[in-house]
Amino acid sequence: MAAVTDQSPHPTGAVAVDTAPGRTVWRHGSMVLAFVIAALAIASAAVAAPRLDTTAGRVVAAAAAAWGLSAVWIAWRTPEEPIGALVAFAAAVVGIDLVALAQTDLSGAAGVTRAVTVALLPAVVLHLAGTAPAGSAATSRGRAVVIAGYVGAAIVGATGAIGRPDLPTALLVIWYVVAAVAACAVFFETCKRAGARDRSRLQWDGWGALVAVAIALGVWALEVLTGWPSEPQLVAVAATVLVPVGFVAATFEPALGRVDRVLVHTIVTIGLVALVMGVYVVVVLGLQGTPSDEARTVLALSLVAAAVAAALSFPARRRLEEFANQRVYGERSAPDEALRTFATRMSRSVPMDELLRQLAESLRKSMDVTRAEVWTGTDGQLERQVAVPDAGPGEVRLSDEELAVASRTHVAGNGWLAVWMPDLLDGRGDRIIRVAPVAHLGALLGLIVVERGPNDASFDEEDDRVLADLSRQVGLALHNVRLDSALQDSLEQLQERNEELVASRARIVAAADESRRAIERNLHDGAQQHLVALAVKVGLVRKVMEKDPDAAAGMLEELREDVQVAVGELRELAHGIYPPLLRDRGLPEALRTAANRSALATVVEVDAEIGRFPTEVEAAVYFCCLEAMQNAGKHAGEGSVVTVSVVRDDSGLRFAVLDDGAGFVIDGRAIGHGFVNMEDRVGAMGGHVEVESAPGAGTQIRGFIPLDESD
Repeated sequence: MAAVTDQSPHPTGAVAVDTAPGRTVWRHGSMVLAFVIAALAIASAAVAAPRLDTTAGRVVAAAAAAWGLSAVWIAWRTPEEPIGALVAFAAAVVGIDLVALAQTDLSGAAGVTRAVTVALLPAVVLHLAGTAPAGSAATSRGRAVVIAGYVGAAIVGATGAIGRPDLPTALLVIWYVVAAVAACAVFFETCKRAGARDRSRLQWDGWGALVAVAIALGVWALEVLTGWPSEPQLVAVAATVLVPVGFVAATFEPALGRVDRVLVHTIVTIGLVALVMGVYVVVVLGLQGTPSDEARTVLALSLVAAAVAAALSFPARRRLEEFANQRVYGERSAPDEALRTFATRMSRSVPMDELLRQLAESLRKSMDVTRAEVWTGTDGQLERQVAVPDAGPGEVRLSDEELAVASRTHVAGNGWLAVWMPDLLDGRGDRIIRVAPVAHLGALLGLIVVERGPNDASFDEEDDRVLADLSRQVGLALHNVRLDSALQDSLEQLQERNEELVASRARIVAAADESRRAIERNLHDGAQQHLVALAVKVGLVRKVMEKDPDAAAGMLEELREDVQVAVGELRELAHGIYPPLLRDRGLPEALRTAANRSALATVVEVDAEIGRFPTEVEAAVYFCCLEAMQNAGKHAGEGSVVTVSVVRDDSGLRFAVLDDGAGFVIDGRAIGHGFVNMEDRVGAMGGHVEVESAPGAGTQIRGFIPLDESD
C-alpha cells in the first residue's frame, strides 16, 4: 500500500511535508540530532569557559553557546529540514575547539583536535552556503562545493596536525580566504535561482553574515587607525552570533515579508557609516597627520561617535520629517506623501485592488479630503473601484466626445464636471470636487476623485500637481496590470492550443495507421484475391489449351473480364488514396466528379479559374468536402440538396458544404469522428472548421485555410 502523505502547509510557512514513515523518521531524527549536537556544543562551551582565564576564551565560549541555542530553535521550528543540525554542528565544532584550547598541552591529542576543528570551520561555512536555506543541497554544484569543502578541511587539518602545536598560519589564511570567496559565490548563485520564499530566507541568512562581516571589518579598521580596541577579534567573534540570528529570523513568516526593507536599510546604513568614517579619517589624518598615542583614544571615540551618528541618521531623518510635517501641515501629511507611498507600494508587487485602496486612504490623509475615490474601466464605462470612506457602487458612462476630452485632461473641478461628466456630480451636493483622469497612451483607464466640504479650503496648485502626478503613476500601473492580464490570457490560449495540437497530431498518426491498415485489407481482400485467382486460372488455361483449344478460348475471355475487374478495383483504391483527377485537374473537376457519385443531389459552386494550390491544401479541402458530402448522404434524408462551394479571398481559401436536410442538435464538440478528422486536417495547416446545425434547419460545415501570398 502506498504511503499517505500530508500536503498541508507547515505552521511556520514551510513547504508541504511528506509524512510517509521514512520521511517522518528523518524529520524527527534530524531534529533529535540537532538537539544532541547543540547540547554537546553548549556543554563544551560551559566546560571550557572556566578553564579559559582570558576574555577571548570566554567570548568564544559564549558565542558557541549562542550558536547552539539558535540551532535548537531552528530545529524546533523547521524539523523537516536539516539546517538546524547543520547550525548545531557548527556550534559543536567551536565548542570542541574550545575544549582542546583549554588544555595546557597542545602537543598531543588536544593539538590534533584543535588543528582539525580550526580547519573544519571554513568547510562548515561552505556547507551552510551551499545548502542554504534548508540545509540540503538541491543541485549537483552545491553538493560538489560541500564535498570540496570537507576535502580541503581534511588536507589543511592533516597538515596542521603534523605541525602541531604551531598551526601553519599562512595555510590557514589562504584556506579561510578561499572558503569565504567560494561561499559567497555559491550563495549568490543560489539566490539567483531560488523561489520567492526561499529567496527571502536566503536574504535573512545573508543579512546576518553581512552585518557580522561589516562589524568585523569596521573594528579591524578602527584598530589599525587608532590602536583601539586592543583585541578586535573579540568583537568579531561576538559578531558571528548574528549569523544564526539571521537563520532564526528566517523561521518567522512575518519576518520574511520585511526582509527586503531590513536588508535595504542595513546596506544603506553600512554604506553611510563607511562613508562618514572614511571622510572623517581622511580629514583628520590629512590635517593633523599621524595622531600621537594620547590622541588615538580621542580619535577612536570620535570615530565611534561619527559611526553611531551615521547609523542613526536614517531613522532620525524619518522621525524629524514626520515631526516637521505635523507642525507644518497639522493632521494632514505632506502633499507628496501619497506619491511616495504609492511608488513604494508599487515596487513591492502589492495586488492592484489593495494598492488602489491604500492609495485612497493615503490621499484622504495627505490632502485632508472628506472622501477619496478611484474609478477604473475601459471604453468609456467606468465603475467606482474603491472609496474611503465607502460610498457604495457607482457607474459612469461617457460618450465618444466625453471620452476624448477626458483622456486629454489633467485635473479638473466642478465646472468641468458639470459639462463633461455631469453623472459624476450626482448625489455630491455642493461639495468641492477635484478629478484627475487616469490615462495611458491616450486611453482613459480610470479616474481619481477627491472631495471636500463646502466650507473647507479650496484645492490649490500643489494639490493639483500631486493629483496629476498620481494619475500618471496609476495609469502606468493599470496599463501594466492589463498587459499582464492579456499576457496571461494569451499564455492560457497558447497552452490550450498546444494541447489541442498535441492531441491532433496523435489523432493524425492514429488515422494514418488506420488508413494504412485499411489499404492493406483492401489490397488483400480485393485486388490480391483477384490476382491469385487469375494466376490459378492461367494455369488451368495452359493445361486445357493442349486438349481443348475452344474451351481455352472461353476461359481466356473470362480472364480478360477478371483482369478488368481487378484493374477497376485498383483504380477505385487509388482514387480513395489520392484522386488522380485532383492531381491533374484541380479542385473544381475533382469535386464535381465526387458530386456525381454522391447519394444526394449535389451542386458544386467552384470557379473554374480559381487556380491551383499546394497539394496538401487541395487534399485537405477535397477530403473535408468529401467527408461532409458522405455525412449528408447518411443523415440529411432523401430529397435533400447539398451545395459545395470553394472561394478564395485575400486571407485564404474558404470552403462550405451545406444541406437542407434533417439537421441535428450540436452537443459541445461531440459531433463525430468525421468532423474531428476535418478539424485535424485543416488545423494542421493553421485553419479551422465550424459546424452549424439544428433540427429541421439542415447542416452547414464551413472551413478556412490561410494562404501565403505566394500560394
